[in-house]
Amino acid sequence: MRILGIESSCDETAAAVVQDGRQVLSNVIATSLEEHKLYGGVVPEIASRRHAESISGVVRQALADANCDMSGIDAIAVTYAPGLIGALLVGVNFAKGLSMATNTPLVPVHHLRGHIAANYLTHQDLKPPFLCLVASGGHSHIVAVEDYTTYKVLGKTRDDAAGEALDKAGRTLGLPYPGGISIDKIAPTGDENAFAFPHPRLDTSYDFSFSGLKTAVINTVHRMEQKGETLPVADLAASFQKGVTDCLVEKLEKAATDYGYTSIALAGGVSANSRLRRETDRLCRQKGWQLHLPALKYCGDNGAMVGAQGYYEYVSGVRAQPDLNAYATMPIDRPTF
Repeated sequence: MRILGIESSCDETAAAVVQDGRQVLSNVIATSLEEHKLYGGVVPEIASRRHAESISGVVRQALADANCDMSGIDAIAVTYAPGLIGALLVGVNFAKGLSMATNTPLVPVHHLRGHIAANYLTHQDLKPPFLCLVASGGHSHIVAVEDYTTYKVLGKTRDDAAGEALDKAGRTLGLPYPGGISIDKIAPTGDENAFAFPHPRLDTSYDFSFSGLKTAVINTVHRMEQKGETLPVADLAASFQKGVTDCLVEKLEKAATDYGYTSIALAGGVSANSRLRRETDRLCRQKGWQLHLPALKYCGDNGAMVGAQGYYEYVSGVRAQPDLNAYATMPIDRPTF
């Protein structure tokens, strides 16, 4: 079964053809990242315009790379939530039009479910149940994946997401956007123990909080600048990255231990962070747990992850109606469409 996956939740216009939820036949991405760098972050209006300009060509290329046309596609899967509403609407409306024009079933896909499904593309033997840490620019969740379309949120951020905190810290340090990627690049040259940034514990829950950690690095930088001191950028970056990743790993370890999970996965853009991957691997080796890391090319937003999850949504009977809308927010465990 071949699924055409379409993704447009942020600044990547992406399409892919995925077979049986596991095999990627094509994966095409057009990004407006370089344009957003001029503003130090994603500008929603610009992202929406670039999606509208790119989506037709990206889908056409994805079909060509998979050596098929719409007659060889069994269903169209599209990200409908969560994300930037204008950006999502471009993908949703294009997918709806294509579905009606070709009489192809349309399947709505939750963006975070897609990120989790990226692991199915990398690990052919991975099957639920497993525990997944989903960390990205807008989300930080610990999710019990009970089945391919059944999820339970055990913990989530109470304020800033991990990726958002990393990006804002990077901006404060004067690093290029995206700040999280820049921090990850420079951190290995610094001392991660140079600054003792706070590690919020949040009682006994599995929730995260990164606002205090973010404020701590901003205040540290401002104090040093006011005193005319030279910023040890690499040390600050390494120490901040340590704070963020330690918080993520600590909560993941607690949830896995309390719920008895031995199969662990990472997902989302922050799952590409080298320290997070290294520390999660260390934890799982120490505990004797099996770790599943998505290939780096599937950590960011892409159409292949949407096609993978779309397959499992399709076989479970999920279908979108012609009035499918886009939503800026939507819980992963109780989606509506």
